Amino acid sequence: MHDMTDQYAVVGNPVAHSKSPQIHAEFARQTGQDMSYERLLAPLGGFAETVEAFRQAGGKGLNVTVPFKEEAYRYATRKSERAEAAGAVNTLKFDNGLIMGDNTDGAGLVRDLTANLKLQLNGKRILLMGAGGAARGVIGPLLAEKPAALSLANRTVEKALRLAGLFDGKISGVSYAALSGERFDVVINATAASLKGELPPLPDQLFNPGALAYDMMYGAETSFMAWARRHGASQVADGLGMLVEQAAESFFLWRGVRPDTAPVIQKLRPSA
Repeated sequence: MHDMTDQYAVVGNPVAHSKSPQIHAEFARQTGQDMSYERLLAPLGGFAETVEAFRQAGGKGLNVTVPFKEEAYRYATRKSERAEAAGAVNTLKFDNGLIMGDNTDGAGLVRDLTANLKLQLNGKRILLMGAGGAARGVIGPLLAEKPAALSLANRTVEKALRLAGLFDGKISGVSYAALSGERFDVVINATAASLKGELPPLPDQLFNPGALAYDMMYGAETSFMAWARRHGASQVADGLGMLVEQAAESFFLWRGVRPDTAPVIQKLRPSA
């Protein structure tokens, strides 16, 4: 009977471009889960109403995308530790009147780096660019991997310092100018600059031998990725793996089963 199918969705504005329905359909097929997954467009200023209507109609859970992750954080009645650290929620689970909020972005990034890109983060020097929600959401899980150092660079250095301050001196906020003479093993772009074809003002010498340059954006060679190739990064990756891995983490939270991400990443990756 169709009315037994568990309903999920991704909520955002805009949301038409979201690959989440494709990803979760693949996961459900692979693991034999009886569920549907839609796109839900919420009007700006109408997030809580849209989500509440979905929940009252029996919806089981939601992924939350831009620009509603902070609102989802406020809407959740119970939050995971990683959601608290991120100050944002990208996954909601509705359970007997409880509204559970989680953030799977950092776990998705770390899983992409360690499982898919086969990177040891332990003892590495990591640079994270950007001090917005995307950066904040991944700091906790990156720190849990015990890097030698985690630096946070931002155009307005005050923002980087403020964000660094939330993590008890475990990370250092810096200006781009202060990166001169520093070298890193992993450089992660969490700014939206690459969407506009812009680049943070990076020094020419940034990468240690064998370094990885990673852009959280996906779908095209970004200006940061192109720059990194020219400036000695040994490995360059976009954020498609992170997208699929954070979805897998949400799926696991909802269904208690862990899907195989590799074939899904393969399927979504435009063939070169």
